[in-house]
Amino acid sequence: MALSLSPSLLGGVSVALVAGLGFAVQAQSTTPPPAQVQPAQAPAHAEIPALQATAPSADAPDPSLSPECRVPGSKLYTLAKLKAVKKALREHRAVQVLTIGSNSGGLGTAATYPVRLEDALTRSLPDIEVTVESRGVSGEIAFGAAERLRNQVAEIEPDLVVWQVGGNDALARVDIEDFSQSLAETVAWIKSHGIDVVLVDPQYTASLAKDDYYRQFVQAIQKVAEREQVPLVQRYEAMRYLATRAISALKGGDTAQSGAGFRLADLGYRCMAEHVTRAITVSLLQPDAVAVPATPVPVPAN
Repeated sequence: MALSLSPSLLGGVSVALVAGLGFAVQAQSTTPPPAQVQPAQAPAHAEIPALQATAPSADAPDPSLSPECRVPGSKLYTLAKLKAVKKALREHRAVQVLTIGSNSGGLGTAATYPVRLEDALTRSLPDIEVTVESRGVSGEIAFGAAERLRNQVAEIEPDLVVWQVGGNDALARVDIEDFSQSLAETVAWIKSHGIDVVLVDPQYTASLAKDDYYRQFVQAIQKVAEREQVPLVQRYEAMRYLATRAISALKGGDTAQSGAGFRLADLGYRCMAEHVTRAITVSLLQPDAVAVPATPVPVPAN
């Protein structure tokens, strides 16, 4: 099950990976007092250090993001563990990321989302090499991406697949049950090869928000992410929040803020890269499972 952030973690704002990993994810809190998350108990042989996190309230916009991209944690992502990425960090090797799903993740988009994602991950994980390979195709639906993914995984051998999914399927009126099944099976296949997955749901516009069928795809992706226990970037909800904030700013005469809401081609890519990065880095803070010693079975007296 994809883990929704608890109130104490939502809106996470101050994140640090302590010494030993060689990198830190940092942000600043504005809502005192921050909740403290106790470091996970790591096995004695593990090279990866304990993690620490502090977070403000769930409804506070996350100040670790650019001002025009700030969204409360509850509207930004759901979390799950990223075992393969954490393994790469533990082994002190480069992290390979494969992006698929739509034109914004495709080849020839050097100034857009894939490059921005690589830059954002590199800034968030200093001293760690991060390589983002983009293989998106304009207009591609989930079934088509799933077919291509087998070869791409063999070629790139990624630690993490970031998959923008659902928008083209909704616009093409793909059967929603077929979509859900294809998505779930493909996510399970990726995980079965020891690769992490982060899903990104469709974008929001005021016109699409009136389309019930479109919104059903947003909900279907949430269910798959929860069932398959993978992080989900709630792009639809995040963009709706930003659009509402931009409209409010426009009505209030804040031209700087309102203008940000209408530069979607540039702003959308940057915010999406920051939101995906935030979901990845906070998911890395999910503690490893702690082995519980077996309870001794009483031996009956003779």
